Amino acid sequence: MTGPGLRPGGRSARVQESIHSAVRALLEEQDRSTVTVPQIAARAGVTPSTIYRRWGDLSALLADVALARMQPDSEPANTGSLRGDVQAWAEQYLDEMSSEPGRNMLRDVQSSPTPGLCVTIIGGQLQMILDRYPDQPKPGVDRLINLMAAPTVFRILFSPAPLEVEELHRLIEIAFSQ
Repeated sequence: MTGPGLRPGGRSARVQESIHSAVRALLEEQDRSTVTVPQIAARAGVTPSTIYRRWGDLSALLADVALARMQPDSEPANTGSLRGDVQAWAEQYLDEMSSEPGRNMLRDVQSSPTPGLCVTIIGGQLQMILDRYPDQPKPGVDRLINLMAAPTVFRILFSPAPLEVEELHRLIEIAFSQ
């Protein structure tokens, strides 16, 4: 129960969504290096001090928006097999995150004042897949993150080219070998 005068999803949530929407719109219209707090505030209909008070600086706001965008819209695909589900998830993740918006989201998440949220999101998705197959031997979430997701993210952020799908498949095979 909330206290008197407090509404879940009330004014604070509306202000946050307005600011997030303004950030997303500006990032679609212009290069991210040119986006400023005053632009975001004007687009969202708030004062810049509202943004600074809530997020501290632009990088923290961009990280918050990126983390919100990284939250999955649905459960991972169900192909009918554990490896098939992991492979479908990994291919989709590689495709989405190696795009320019995906790379920018990953860069923004690096600035998050709350480390580990990206691992929590990825881990939650992978755990959903693993939970579908309770009677099958399978790798743990940490093994999948270390052998599949981590190299994928590393190559996206620090290599001129993302991981090739064939190499991703080899990493999945290694993760499943006991």
